[in-house]
Amino acid sequence: MKTILLVEDDKNQLLLYKQELSLEGYNIITAQDGREALGKVIEELPDLIVMDINMPKMSGIESIGRILSEHKKIPIIINTAYSSYKDDFMSWSADAYIIKSSDLTELKDKIKELLGA
Repeated sequence: MKTILLVEDDKNQLLLYKQELSLEGYNIITAQDGREALGKVIEELPDLIVMDINMPKMSGIESIGRILSEHKKIPIIINTAYSSYKDDFMSWSADAYIIKSSDLTELKDKIKELLGA
């Protein structure tokens, strides 16, 4: 079973995404900010990370940089409500950039593609 680290500071979205992705057959671990995400990567190396950008304590962009400096092969999907970050060169290190939607089809399809499922 593939493990996905879901990093999202909005508790309702976190629960929705966790439930939806669990139903797809993934083991889901969660973090509510970038700093917590760094600890989760060390504790339980995930197969893929879905990362929000705007979060307290440490932004998604900063945590992506730190994670990739240690674990270059982990695919990362930026999942944010803001399209403006797509132009930030730091976001280019992610494997995909998806705008949040109540329809999780695009996110689920990209996860399957990146995990080779």
